[in-house]
Amino acid sequence: MLTLKNPNGLAKAVVVLLAGNIFFDVLLGLVDVRNLIGGAWGYAEPPTFAGADVYVLYSMSFTLFFATGVVFIIWFHRLRKNAEIWARDLQTRTPGYAIGCWFIPLGNFWIPRSIAVEIWRASRWEPYAADGKRELTLLNSWWVCWIIGTLVNWISGKMYGAAETAEAYVIATQWSLVGYVLDAVAAVLAILVVRRLTSMQTAKATGMIPAAQ
Repeated sequence: MLTLKNPNGLAKAVVVLLAGNIFFDVLLGLVDVRNLIGGAWGYAEPPTFAGADVYVLYSMSFTLFFATGVVFIIWFHRLRKNAEIWARDLQTRTPGYAIGCWFIPLGNFWIPRSIAVEIWRASRWEPYAADGKRELTLLNSWWVCWIIGTLVNWISGKMYGAAETAEAYVIATQWSLVGYVLDAVAAVLAILVVRRLTSMQTAKATGMIPAAQ
């Protein structure tokens, strides 16, 4: 028998971790701005920013990003399990997909979003009602921003790998800076999505709404 799981603790952890990601996005974005203005392309060994080793900052940022992904997926899976109780027939994929979908090549560009939409519908007061006007705007904005940011970061990484001239480094750094801006915006939107979905499920659970409506 399925039982509701409280997502509040995980949601708070995700929000804190996302806030940390925003901090590093801003910090590393400033590194890119410094490089673009001052023409610093890594000739100093080791490169520093505000007295900190830039390579250490990159390592810390990646570690935090990885930790955020793990906790976010656990939170996402918990919400999907709760959605199973309220509106199982609206869920087109098993709860396991709430974890596995993030690791499916290409499929991870659209499957997580479709699962999130189904969770959203199951978590609202009337799961079977038609979507309200602009109801999914927040969720869709987060997803589009995250996808575009992911692609921009991938492109900037390829550019850095192929760069052999100062001009090539400038272009790669410009793309990198755009990627950090998109990452920061996506993280802010993700915080809003996490808070909204968690609030919806908490209100529904504490309001003792029937699982089947």
